[in-house]
Amino acid sequence: MGLGPSFIDPLVTISPQPLTDTHEIEAVVIGAGVVGLACARALALRSREVVVLERAGAIGTETSSRNSEVIHAGIYYPQGSLKARLCVAGRAALYDFLETRKLPHKRTAKLIVAGDAAEAQALEGIAGRARANGVNDLRALTGAEARALEPALRAEAALLSPSTGIVDAAALMLALRGELEDEGGAIAFNTEFLRAERGADGFAVDAGGTRLTTRLLVNAAGLRAARVARAIDGLDADHVPELHFARGNYFSCASRAPFSRLIYPAPSGDGGLGVHLTFDMGGGARFGPDVEWIEESETPDYTVDAARGDAFYAAIRRYWPALPDGALAPAYAGIRPKLAKGESDFSISGPEAHRVPGLVNLFGIESPGLTASLAIADEVVGMLEDP
Repeated sequence: MGLGPSFIDPLVTISPQPLTDTHEIEAVVIGAGVVGLACARALALRSREVVVLERAGAIGTETSSRNSEVIHAGIYYPQGSLKARLCVAGRAALYDFLETRKLPHKRTAKLIVAGDAAEAQALEGIAGRARANGVNDLRALTGAEARALEPALRAEAALLSPSTGIVDAAALMLALRGELEDEGGAIAFNTEFLRAERGADGFAVDAGGTRLTTRLLVNAAGLRAARVARAIDGLDADHVPELHFARGNYFSCASRAPFSRLIYPAPSGDGGLGVHLTFDMGGGARFGPDVEWIEESETPDYTVDAARGDAFYAAIRRYWPALPDGALAPAYAGIRPKLAKGESDFSISGPEAHRVPGLVNLFGIESPGLTASLAIADEVVGMLEDP
């Protein structure tokens, strides 16, 4: 198996031992991925005493560290969906966060490419969705106009998204962790949430050798969010959805990709955005993800089957015909928790929905969760604010 994005290894560090005994804390967040860190930071900035429980020995070891690192504009999602609203708000907040803190990112722009007349017509629907979501900077291009920007491109037509970019996800998560800790918050590594019992004044949380009493509980456990929710006493099972798991495989490119913008095909409708071309912060090209439906596992399998590269060549050559034979190599894989096998939204379930005071569950937080993380955190805090 190849290594993932450059930020995976630096986050695997020697970590403190789990907490022991019993502790009283105002807010507990389960999961130290980008969304959990953003939620914990937002609570800490509002003077809440916060502890994050993380079963791994480092931050961001799963979905947050195995993705395309793209800052999405908010183009594809149905009007009124959480993904649409929180991606657009989150993108603005994220760019501001990155710029004010001088964290590594680039506004690369991207082209959404139609390979034939039917896909060109589909781009019109995508542009309409984007406008409905408040994304007003898309520009429709003819094939010739697209090739003038990217001469190696094959395209019948395209949409140009100037506000799409890329981010160093490691730097983002480290900054969120730093600001959380600056505000007095803490992360308990190697500390797995086991169960929570609802009491008169909050929750008694069992985290394996650690017992916490807390008034506020945020389930940002990502791949394990449904499993965590089922272990919260007093939460009706009707409020715990079934999650579906999509493994996305990525391939690196030995040849220099002759593009300066991200290249996305028209969406295929299989639950992903097609095999697209993105760049890491060093300019290295990578292709993916595809969509491979898998069963839930206690130990996620991130192995990339080299044989899947055959389908990658065919998909990539629809927009880059000159991709050389033998240029692709297995790179890394990530797993996305989804609420449906196809188009699906986020679910952020608070006390108004499930009638358990002080609890917010986050389900199906996949792409564009990285982009939307700061806006998701504000949404969660709003649900927990005292009436």
